[in-house]
Amino acid sequence: MSDIYTTAIIVAAGDSTRMGYKMSKQLIPLCGRPAIEYTLRAFQNCDMIDEIDIVTRPQDINDVAQIAFQFKKVMGIISGGADRAESVRKGIRNTSKRTTHFVIHDGARVMITPDEICRVLNTAIETGAATLGTPVTDTIKVAGEDGNILSTPDRSTLWAVQTPQVFEHDLYLRAIDNAVANGLSVTDDCAMVEALGVPVKIVRGEYTNIKLTTPSDIVIAEALLKRK
Repeated sequence: MSDIYTTAIIVAAGDSTRMGYKMSKQLIPLCGRPAIEYTLRAFQNCDMIDEIDIVTRPQDINDVAQIAFQFKKVMGIISGGADRAESVRKGIRNTSKRTTHFVIHDGARVMITPDEICRVLNTAIETGAATLGTPVTDTIKVAGEDGNILSTPDRSTLWAVQTPQVFEHDLYLRAIDNAVANGLSVTDDCAMVEALGVPVKIVRGEYTNIKLTTPSDIVIAEALLKRK
């Protein structure tokens, strides 16, 4: 595997609207440390990660840089785009030419572990595309615009997809080109690869790999960090 070179792209360019904070949620203190520090430490400590690049809001670059450059694998901090998809594309353009696999992760998933990163990466190296995810535990309903239930999907087939999502270099670039050419609107990177007809393997992750989205997530994250 000496020819494998993995680049983690940490997407931290959201505006934190649902969080209700004036500061970026990447900088919110958790147990006294900035949130993104926990994310970066996990990728720094994963032996399979060669390089880390961060995409963040222009106004957060200096603050993020003070945290990020404590970690030796961090190679660059890039200004994000108008939406997540554009931010990822900007990150991709700044990665090393040696990169064979992109490891795309939401910066706000601060509970990710080196073990989870390695497991999804190993699967993607074998298959070309993989993501972390967990089986859905709630009953899911499909509802119409009037709020009435239309159907109840079989829960046994449903997964909540997380990050990292990992893709072989050329496959992911083809997926981006296809998405742009066809004006695809997607909510995650897997959907772009799926649009090519390429399967993406789900690797079972941990329910603790939560994303900081609302204030209650901060309470949960701090409780999990104190337990660790």
